[in-house]
Amino acid sequence: MTEKEQLEMPTKYDPQTIERDRYEWWLKGEYFKAQPESGKEPYTIVIPPPNVTGRLHLGHAWDTTLQDILTRMKRMQGYDALWLPGMDHAGIATQAKVEEKLRANGQTRYDLGREKFLEETWKWKDEYAGHIREQWSKLGLGLDYSRERFTLDEGLSRAVREVFVKLYKKDLIYRGEYIINWDPATKTALSDIEVIHKDVAGAFYHMRYPLTDGTGSIEIATTRPETMLGDTAVAVHPEDERYQHLIGKTVKLPIVGREIPIVADDYVEMDFGSGAVKITPAHDPNDFEVGNRHDLPRVLVMNEDGSMNKLAGKYEGMDRFECRKAIVKDLQDMDVLFKIEEHNHSVGHSERSGAVVEPYLSTQWFVKMQPLAEKAIELQKAEGKVTFVPERFEKTYLTWMENIHDWCISRQLWWGHRIPAWYHNETGEVYVGEEAPVDIENWHQEEDVLDTWFSSALWPFSTMGWPDTEDPEFKRYYPTDALVTGYDIIFFWVSRMIFQGIEFTDQRPFKDVLIHGLVRAEDGRKMSKSLGNGVDPMDVIDQYGADALRYFLATGSSPGQDLRYSTEKVEAIWNFANKIWNASRFALMNMEGLKYEEIDLSGERSVADDWILTRLNETIDSVTKLSDRYEFGEVGRALYNFIWDDFCDWYIEMAKLPLYGENEKAKHMTRSVLAYVLDNTMRLLHPLMPFITEEIWQNLPHEGESITVAAWPVADASLTNVERSTHMKLLTDVIKAVRTIRAEVNTPMSRQVPLYIAAKDEATAAVLKANSQYIEKFCNPETLEIGVDVQAPGKSMSAVVTGAELFMPLEGLLNIDEEIARLGKELDKWAGEVKRVQGKLSNERFVSKAPQSVVDEERAKEQDYLEKQAAVQRRIEELKEI
Repeated sequence: MTEKEQLEMPTKYDPQTIERDRYEWWLKGEYFKAQPESGKEPYTIVIPPPNVTGRLHLGHAWDTTLQDILTRMKRMQGYDALWLPGMDHAGIATQAKVEEKLRANGQTRYDLGREKFLEETWKWKDEYAGHIREQWSKLGLGLDYSRERFTLDEGLSRAVREVFVKLYKKDLIYRGEYIINWDPATKTALSDIEVIHKDVAGAFYHMRYPLTDGTGSIEIATTRPETMLGDTAVAVHPEDERYQHLIGKTVKLPIVGREIPIVADDYVEMDFGSGAVKITPAHDPNDFEVGNRHDLPRVLVMNEDGSMNKLAGKYEGMDRFECRKAIVKDLQDMDVLFKIEEHNHSVGHSERSGAVVEPYLSTQWFVKMQPLAEKAIELQKAEGKVTFVPERFEKTYLTWMENIHDWCISRQLWWGHRIPAWYHNETGEVYVGEEAPVDIENWHQEEDVLDTWFSSALWPFSTMGWPDTEDPEFKRYYPTDALVTGYDIIFFWVSRMIFQGIEFTDQRPFKDVLIHGLVRAEDGRKMSKSLGNGVDPMDVIDQYGADALRYFLATGSSPGQDLRYSTEKVEAIWNFANKIWNASRFALMNMEGLKYEEIDLSGERSVADDWILTRLNETIDSVTKLSDRYEFGEVGRALYNFIWDDFCDWYIEMAKLPLYGENEKAKHMTRSVLAYVLDNTMRLLHPLMPFITEEIWQNLPHEGESITVAAWPVADASLTNVERSTHMKLLTDVIKAVRTIRAEVNTPMSRQVPLYIAAKDEATAAVLKANSQYIEKFCNPETLEIGVDVQAPGKSMSAVVTGAELFMPLEGLLNIDEEIARLGKELDKWAGEVKRVQGKLSNERFVSKAPQSVVDEERAKEQDYLEKQAAVQRRIEELKEI
């Protein structure tokens, strides 16, 4: 690399320019492709497949950034890293989008028919899959596109059919008439976890149903009076003395005129309301069970779109909520409804459409969950369990699994995996199989498709070639190493992948589950279209670059916690990237054409050299350990502190002394240290900020084609020098103390002031004298005196650092009283520190149980604080005598 090439880095950091073509360059180099023949240990992550319904949001950006950090790091550590991409067909959501598009053209899916509609939906999928890939590229995700999958592709469809058939043959899938969650807007069933409960203002409607024999009435209350049209009984508790004489009698259902029985059932709570409840088996899950116990008829009074059907009589055709208003008025006119009591209650809403969910009698397909859940629960008691990060989410998962209900898996849609069940045209016999019956002309296939989550639950192994368990991909890359996902889909997806993985592969599908929170607006509210507070990650990238967004998302919170989006913080990270860029550019401008093989750290090094190399080793160890624990917020802090504070603010400034000096050996050493530290720093930072690190690394003296496949840094113990690092701390403490004193009396650095340093011993004095060039450079003293016996001159400002006292005579600028007051505050500070550390050391439990190194560290602090306290006290007494 020539000097001219090294100087080609633009003066200004422009993320758009450096990010524009880099991703295609990575793909062309095939740096993200897994290498099954490499002999390396595999490391696998499968991407949580985004829905092909639109653009990715900040939550996707956060989720995928964390996965990219893990796989980039593992690839650099020598693993055969596979990050498998893919997308989800998202049955309800995608079909709703395509139907909305058709309605805009005055069409419905029924106008097209099933086959033509599916053709249109595949076109939608192809278009939006392209958008998603484009967004992945802007984020810089290191995905192996040669293995990209889709939940409706042939391989995954085969896996879905096999799983369905096997569960059916084990009697773990069944078909039956049950109350399910019905979405009238999308006209499909929903599973329990697709229902979002919201508190709404409603009412209790109190009514009296007249006894058929004319001897009185019985009081009931309901929040859904429109469902009374489907009542087939009134229930009371068998031990409720108020109603025992009525059990077995009948009431006449108002409006309808149907005679219905009064039954006794333990389900009724005697002390709730009147102690009598209306029973509507076709419109309430609890009533359905009561109806089964008492052999009651099921009267369904609504259509699939939420309108009233012919069994609703004169209300036929009305929307359910219009019917409610009409029926309330009619019941009031009949003196049946005698009280309306305002009542806030929890009402289920469709997670997809937002419509109020209707408990609805329907024939559906279900998975029997208890046997599957039991195996998943047992797994968590074994050594090879799934590890949740943070650990508290394991309890969340187990609580749900222990209280799980059967899973309704059929959906009244066309887009999705059509259920592999056929009905005989004449006998009605049901056939379930992976292939259609041979005499297909005598059969018709089930119209419904499977819940999207049914196929998503197989994602970790169906993407690896299963059900072919001899497939090389399956044998090498399954089970996967980590799943990264939000806490909001532990029930939807994580739990289902675990029980299906155990059932069909006898293994956990992933070793670790890293749980993150939700991205919220700056004020803490959830981002939503209705609030207008959403942020498009692509807009952020266009303004600040992918690296700034990625770093913010990865480091902005701890595992499991929500993240508040902040433009100000993203901009601050852009400034951090700009600082890295400028520091790197300075270093490269002073490399003088240094080649990689010319980097030599074996000669005489300055105290600054030894310190920055020691700090680099410490940062390598810290970042590696923290990354292995998924603590990326702490990773970010460690890197930021090292790069900004240590490297940019201190080392680069100190490096200017030899670089601008005449000693050629010192120059070469400084260039070698700059090149070595920058190379390792860029590799440490690369998983978080891939674009800028690749750009800088390509300009540095380096080995290899790309930083993506460069080796992960490993601390070199021979470059750690703790003693010299202590010397460097002494120097920086002195420099910072002098700057503080100057600032307090408004004395600019350009004005020379005498500086006296009283060292506590000859060794400290020797260190300060040997490195006085740094004190001269950064303190700009008129004269500099260093020694053990240095006396404080009159009317001087002072400061105490570990191992020394500083004095700066500031005649005419120093107010003695103000200085004594300032030192008094400092004395209080050190007194507080002494009290705190002595309190720790006087605690026998701490001294006996803490590691000896920790106790020794606290004793050293005590000695240091006592010395500083004494020095400040002496200085106060000296000033008082002036």
